[in-house]
Amino acid sequence: MFSFVFVLTIFGFTSAVLEDSVVGPSYVAAVYEHNIILNPDPRVPLSRADALRHMNLNLDIYEKQAAKASQQGAQILVFPENGLQGFNFSRLSVAGYLEPTLDPQREKWNPCTEPGKYNNTEVLNRLSCMARRYNLYLVANVADLQPCPLPTDPSAVCPADLRWQFNTNVVFSSEGLLVARYHKYNLYYEDSFDTPPQPEIITFDTPFAGKFGLLICFDLLFYNPTVALVEKGVRQLIFPTAWMNQLPLLDSIQYQRAFSLGANVTLLASNIRHDKLIMTGSGIYTPFSATYHHAKEGEPEKGELLVARVPVLDPLWVEKSITKEEEVRVDSSRSSTPDEFGYCHKKNSSDPPSETAGSVNSSADTFISTMMHDPFTFSLLNDTEGSLKVCNGSFCCYLLYRQPPQESSKELFALGVFAGRHGVNGRYALQICALVRCGGLDPFSCGQQVDESQSKIDFVLEGKFGTKYVYPSVLASNMVLEQPKNFESTACGRVTLKHYNMTAGLVTACLYGRMYHLDKE
Repeated sequence: MFSFVFVLTIFGFTSAVLEDSVVGPSYVAAVYEHNIILNPDPRVPLSRADALRHMNLNLDIYEKQAAKASQQGAQILVFPENGLQGFNFSRLSVAGYLEPTLDPQREKWNPCTEPGKYNNTEVLNRLSCMARRYNLYLVANVADLQPCPLPTDPSAVCPADLRWQFNTNVVFSSEGLLVARYHKYNLYYEDSFDTPPQPEIITFDTPFAGKFGLLICFDLLFYNPTVALVEKGVRQLIFPTAWMNQLPLLDSIQYQRAFSLGANVTLLASNIRHDKLIMTGSGIYTPFSATYHHAKEGEPEKGELLVARVPVLDPLWVEKSITKEEEVRVDSSRSSTPDEFGYCHKKNSSDPPSETAGSVNSSADTFISTMMHDPFTFSLLNDTEGSLKVCNGSFCCYLLYRQPPQESSKELFALGVFAGRHGVNGRYALQICALVRCGGLDPFSCGQQVDESQSKIDFVLEGKFGTKYVYPSVLASNMVLEQPKNFESTACGRVTLKHYNMTAGLVTACLYGRMYHLDKE
C-alpha cells in the first residue's frame, strides 16, 4: 500500500468550464469556433468578385457573433485561422482572396473611416467597421499579399512570382484602427502561403488588459514565435487555429490547456468546426481556469461562441492596478529557471524523482508500440495499485497509481515514454511521459486513439526532463478536461503531475516536453 500526498488546488467543474474565482483586475474575452462555409473547389481560381462573395458569407456570420459577444460584455473577440476563405488552395487559386495588409508599426490606418485609402481591402474594411460598431478589439485571420521586396526585409529573396503571400492575423482596436499584423511562421502543408524570411514577434496593447501576443495554429508547437513571446514577458496569447485533432496526445483542447498551464499564460484559442477534417475545440484558458468547447461525434455541425471573464496577466498592467499582495497571486510562477535556454546537465534523466525515490524499480515487462507515429516504450498497469519506472533510452518516467478493482479488468492502461525527434507532419524534438488508456485489451493497442473511459485513476506521474518546457494535461472521457490537483517542477527539470478524484474516466494524462534546442539538429 502507498498513500497519495497532494497539494490541493481548489477548482469548480461545470460542464465545459473549469474555473477559479477571478481576483483583481479582469476583462471579458470571447472566442468563436466557426462552422465555416467553404469553397467547394479551392484549387480552381476565382475572380476577386467571386472570392469576395464567398468571404462575405463568412463575414455575415462573424458580424452576428460580434454582436452577440458585445451584448455579453466582451472586450476582445478572436476568430479562427482560415475562417474567411478556408483551406487547401494552391498558390494561384488563393489569389482572389488576397488583400494587402499594411504594417501598423509603420503607418496608422483605420479601414472603416478611410475605406478608399487602399485598393482591394474590402474584407479589412468590414472587419474594422465590425470592431468599431461593437466596441471591441477584434482578431481575425486573412490571406495577405505583400510586394517584393518586402518593406520590412528588403534583402529577403523574393518568391518566383515576385510577391509574398502570408497566412496573417490582423487586430483592430475598438475604434477600428489596425493595431497589429502577424505573419504565420510555422506553416502546415500550406502551398498557398510563404514562410516569412524571419519569425515575427508581434504584440499589441489594450486599455483593459495590457499586452497580448499573436500566433497561429502550428506555431504553438515551436519556440518561435510562441515561447519567444512568453520569454519576453507576454502572458496573454491570441491563438487562431484550424487544428486537426489527434488523440491521444494532441487533441486541440488538450494541448491548448496544457500550454496554458505549462507556460503559465492565458490562451485565447479559436478553432474551425469542420468534421471531415476532425476540426473542433476552442477555449479561453488561464493558469486558473478553462472555458472550452469540443464537439462530440454526431453532434450538429455548428459554430460556438465562448465568453468568459478572466484575470489580467500582463505584469506591467497589473502593477499599475493592484496591490503588491494581489500581484503575487496573479503573477506567481510555478517553477524557477534552470539556465538561459531551459535545459540542465547536472544529473542524468534516469535519476529517480523525489516523489518515488527508493520505491520504484524499472519495469521488467516493457514493449514498443506506436503512438502519434513515434515508437513509445510502454509498460502495463497490471495491478489495482502500484508503481512503474519506464525508460526510453536514458529518459525515464515514473508512475504511482491506484485504480478501482472493479474497473481495472475492463480497460487496459499503460505508461508510455518517448524521447526523440518526431518526424511525421512536422519535425520536432520531444520528451514525453504519458499514462494512456489502450485501444483494447491487446497491449499493442496502447497508443491508439481513444476518447472514452470508465476507469477513474489516482496517480502521480513524474519525469526528469532535459528541458523546462513541459506541458501537462489530464483528459477524461468524452473530451472533458480536468484541472490537475498539482503540477510542479524543480529548477533542473524534475516535473510532477498529480491528480485524483476524477469526475470521469481517464483517457490520457501527459507531461509533454518540448526540446526546442534540438529541433534543428
